[in-house]
Amino acid sequence: MIRFDDVTVTYPDAEAPAITGATFEIPEGELVLVIGSTGAGKSTILKSINGLVPHFTGGDFSGRVTVDGRDTRTSPPREMADLVGYVGQDPVAGFVTDTVEDELAYGMESLGVAPDVMRRRVEEALDLLGLAHLRDRPLLSLSGGEQQRVAIGSVLTVHPRVLVLDEPTSALDPPAADEVLAALSRLVHDLGMTVVIAEHRLERVVQYADRVVLIQDNQIVTGAPADVLATSPVVPPVVELGRLARWSPLPLTIRDARRAAIELRGRLAASTWRGGDSPSATQVAGAVTDLVPSYDGVPALRKVSLDVRRGEVVAVMGRNGAGKSTLLASLAGLRKPAAGTIFLAAGIGLVPQEPGDLLWAQTVAAECRDADRDAGAADGTTRALLAELSPGIPDLQHPRDLSEGQRLALVLAIVLARRPGLLALDEPTRGLDYATKRRLIATIARLAAGGCGVLIATHDVELVAEVAHRMVVLADGEVVSNGPARDVALTSPVFAPQIAKVLAPLPFLTVGEVKRGLAAAG
Repeated sequence: MIRFDDVTVTYPDAEAPAITGATFEIPEGELVLVIGSTGAGKSTILKSINGLVPHFTGGDFSGRVTVDGRDTRTSPPREMADLVGYVGQDPVAGFVTDTVEDELAYGMESLGVAPDVMRRRVEEALDLLGLAHLRDRPLLSLSGGEQQRVAIGSVLTVHPRVLVLDEPTSALDPPAADEVLAALSRLVHDLGMTVVIAEHRLERVVQYADRVVLIQDNQIVTGAPADVLATSPVVPPVVELGRLARWSPLPLTIRDARRAAIELRGRLAASTWRGGDSPSATQVAGAVTDLVPSYDGVPALRKVSLDVRRGEVVAVMGRNGAGKSTLLASLAGLRKPAAGTIFLAAGIGLVPQEPGDLLWAQTVAAECRDADRDAGAADGTTRALLAELSPGIPDLQHPRDLSEGQRLALVLAIVLARRPGLLALDEPTRGLDYATKRRLIATIARLAAGGCGVLIATHDVELVAEVAHRMVVLADGEVVSNGPARDVALTSPVFAPQIAKVLAPLPFLTVGEVKRGLAAAG
């Protein structure tokens, strides 16, 4: 169905090619997962499938990409739209209408689909993706996860033969991600659609994949998931655990890992290690009491009360639209509450879901200079923070040309230059590979150890397992759970990380904890 023949892509003004000599095939009717570290070329591969590379991006393109016999060099994206559906990392950038239902219908209108067929397909997409209750909502009023599902639905209604998705679950809560991936799997198995996904959160996707395409050091390896992940530098926790325990074959699902873990659970049950200590700080960095922010008179939160103490990392979780981002925006003063009080001991620094929204200058150096001036900090303060968070970023690089992880590091450095007493992070691991996420985790732990309170709104259960002291779960604008992160995770089938599910009822959340447990067991 899809064939790459010796494809090399070099973007304008780039010093090196994004991909070099890419040669591989993707058969029809498979769900294919494209993996690799940030900047490896995953998005370039995906954009080459529908002709966005090179028709939209420009630059130098050599080799040949064909989809069902069509050559993307001679068929621009508009001529590939009936064959290839594409959803990028930023769903809002692709919206062209104002409401959910109109957006689902727009692609079919452009292709001249009959009105009765359009109506049927819109209803199918609404049901398939759980969007029926949002059909009349303005697109810009939706949460990030809801927008992601609408973007996927707007492509599915056209009924393409190939569906290309860049980070499709990054903004989705765990149940919504499972629903979307299960729906995509049904499209592959029942209708023979070819689905190509680039995703960093492999723990969500790998069990659905028929084939993996690994991009590493400008080399491409393709094959069965277990074979490729056996040597891949990026793997989900369940595969990392399988490597540690030397299981063969490597498990890709929780079920297979639990079956293989009988002997490991026995060894860990004898261990004296039972988890780290939580911080004992009592000074409040920030708090809300009976908070009721609203949108157009409709309460988004219902008398929510929550505090974050200095040195504490608090994770806020819940379904898309539960009010997580609203809580952070209210704390930061971006949304005036209809009722309730807000307390901040020493200021707050907010890193939004789209860090690039805070970047305005033409170079990294200019952003850092402006941040020093605005924060009243000594010259070079922001640049030094950036060097710690993400070393090697050139001063003259334009912020829009940075990777997701680099943009996050730049915005985080800008925010930290103000030395806030409370740091609020909204979906900070969206678009980050495992290596970049590990650096972020180390940064959060270091800030907390220095007395900063950290509040994280996230769907990333693996991040919470690694760094959070306390977990708060929101549902329909209310707090339904608030307690030690380990206790909440171990008792929740939705918010438990992979390792907790594999080793339950033992209190282990991460592979690192398993290593410490085995060491304690001798």
